[in-house]
Amino acid sequence: MQYSASVNKLTQPLVQELIDNADKLRLGVQQLENGCTIIDAGIDVPGGLEAGRIITEICMGGMGTATLSQSTYTDNWPLTINIHSTNPVLACLGSQYAGWSLSHEKYYALGSGPARAIAKKEKEGVTVPVEELYKELGYSDSADSTALVIENDKIPPVEIIEKIATACGVSAEKLTIIVTPTSSLAGGVQVVGRVLEVAMHKAHELHFPLENIIDGSGSAPVCPPHPDFVKAMGRTNDAILFAGQVHIFVKGSDEEAEKLAKELPSSTSKDYGKPFAEIFKAYEYDFFKIDGMLFSPASVIVTAVESGNSFRAGKLDNALLDQSFGA
Repeated sequence: MQYSASVNKLTQPLVQELIDNADKLRLGVQQLENGCTIIDAGIDVPGGLEAGRIITEICMGGMGTATLSQSTYTDNWPLTINIHSTNPVLACLGSQYAGWSLSHEKYYALGSGPARAIAKKEKEGVTVPVEELYKELGYSDSADSTALVIENDKIPPVEIIEKIATACGVSAEKLTIIVTPTSSLAGGVQVVGRVLEVAMHKAHELHFPLENIIDGSGSAPVCPPHPDFVKAMGRTNDAILFAGQVHIFVKGSDEEAEKLAKELPSSTSKDYGKPFAEIFKAYEYDFFKIDGMLFSPASVIVTAVESGNSFRAGKLDNALLDQSFGA
């Protein structure tokens, strides 16, 4: 696959939109001594749903759209985030995937967004090293300014900021860090907005040819926030695991499309069946002990565009969703 679009250049107007409308979006904007711009989306300010929607599009490298709507497809949770990308592999794996592991002393966070496509960093333990992933995507990006979204409830220390700037080959003045606590409204939206991304990631883990994925959309209910980090993280995951819906359009044979549809849903995982917070606790809060096949949407449609046939698998689970969301 070859892409010419720059995810960094496409996201610059979206980042500027957050800065220009910070008051309206209830965001905090500050410039550090080294020149780095920090956008607070829920630490010392309320943030909100609309901020989360825009941040979701930034995470997708400006190559996807996110909308909020009211839906009746779940029993009790109508607020829904809808995701679409005409370039879902690049938008999701090349930008949105939260794969940059950042740590300094006691500070730890995952980074996602367009800066990844410049620095090409990935957390340890993934099946395919990031260099191979970007080689597989046939993608490399460069830009004079960049942005990274961090999931944490604290502003990163200057050592991490300098590390990001150095890895991206830009000065700190050209770097914007958007911080989204998982327990915040904006943070919850941008995590649930990864419903299509988890499908792309699992398709990759299943060794489905990425070049055969040509379009995709997804939706999931926006979860109510929770002040406890583990419960907040659990709800964002459960929104996708129990009620995420994805429709993927692929090239290739019906047999390949049907196989992908059958293997994609979260219910195929051995760890499926309990709210994520309970699973996380059972594994003594070790994320890497959880079955990687769990992280996927509840319901999937795969359409083989050359035959016109579609294949559906998985189902929504309203009872588990209600249990997770505290109904």
